[in-house]
Amino acid sequence: MPLDDHDDALERRLTAVLKNAADACPPPSPDLIDRATARGRRLRRARFLQAGAGAAALTLVALGGTLLLNTGGTGGVTPAEDVRPATPRTVRPSPTRVSGQEMVATLTSLLPKGGSVSEASGTGSADADAGRALTARLTYTGAHGATALDIAIRRPDPGDRPAGCLPVQVRPYDRCEARELPGGGTLYTTRSFTHPTGDTGQRRWYAELVTKDGASLLLQEFGGGEEKATESAADPALTPDQLGAIVRSPAWRKAVDALPAAGTPSPSGGRAASDGRLARVLLALLPTGGRITDLHSDDALVQLVYDDGHGKSMIEADVQNGMTEALGGHMTCPSDAGDDCRARTLPDGTKVKVTRTPSEKGGDAVVWTADTLREDGRRVLVREINSFAESGPVTRPEPPLGLDRLRDMALDRKWLE
Repeated sequence: MPLDDHDDALERRLTAVLKNAADACPPPSPDLIDRATARGRRLRRARFLQAGAGAAALTLVALGGTLLLNTGGTGGVTPAEDVRPATPRTVRPSPTRVSGQEMVATLTSLLPKGGSVSEASGTGSADADAGRALTARLTYTGAHGATALDIAIRRPDPGDRPAGCLPVQVRPYDRCEARELPGGGTLYTTRSFTHPTGDTGQRRWYAELVTKDGASLLLQEFGGGEEKATESAADPALTPDQLGAIVRSPAWRKAVDALPAAGTPSPSGGRAASDGRLARVLLALLPTGGRITDLHSDDALVQLVYDDGHGKSMIEADVQNGMTEALGGHMTCPSDAGDDCRARTLPDGTKVKVTRTPSEKGGDAVVWTADTLREDGRRVLVREINSFAESGPVTRPEPPLGLDRLRDMALDRKWLE
């Protein structure tokens, strides 16, 4: 065969193979991007709290091995003023530049005197220009032991929410306090654990200042040294009040001014902000007389904690479109499921599946679910747990709503209006 003919044959075969492979793949859900955006914005707050400890790309700052501190600071740093503009202003690009070494030096200067700093590194304006935070990271050893600290200063994109006090459904063992500051801004201080699904092991405390103009200064510390370096339950070296004082220090003003301008909202940016419709539907379908707390909602998912007087339960509803292909084979029960799974198809073609399963997050909690799929691809899934969080402690023998009621809630047409 001539060389040109050989190449043509190869091209035809390769084209056919790629087309067959593409045809074999099921199409994605039409609302995949919208739902991913909404979920991503919900979870970004939790993920951002890990950013400082996991920043592998930090540039090592040449501070030597160990630096003895004598900054004149005390264990209870009291700021002279908050880090925020004196008057409201529009965020614009600034010629101010901050290096990673300056970030480390500023954090070091605000730590209690008499301790030592090691393993210090930071990122400056060059990285922040590419959309990253200004950061400093170090290990501080003082009279109360060693603790790893890192600070991340950033300006969230429009539509993003600060980390703040995270939902109890996400961090069931956090103890978070929020305080509005005179003149604007909010300070959040949280006592938590490195592993969010438990209340044992290494302790993780953090403070976040959200300034008047929307900048975020997040400082976290891990008891006993680096994140996950120990399972000791020792308290970190600095108290939450000390962390709060550090993020409020005017020493960070230059870093805040060096942040790049906030980006332009994306066309889907506003979709994460719920109009409250799903929350209103879920509240209307719940039994009256219960106490509702910790409600969080966007345009695809609503979660809340419901207490009927016999223990708290997390209840959530998820509404999706175009799910026929994605749920192919999902709306049936395995042959050995017994009463823990029941599936049927209603006269109008709606598929219904109710299940009772152990929590996938570990522990003793159980999850009851009613999943419905209509012929036009619209899906409504309602879940309840016998705890205020899937990874939380059991608060009652069973969830408060029976499977029949859960199924009726998922089938209610209010979700689709």
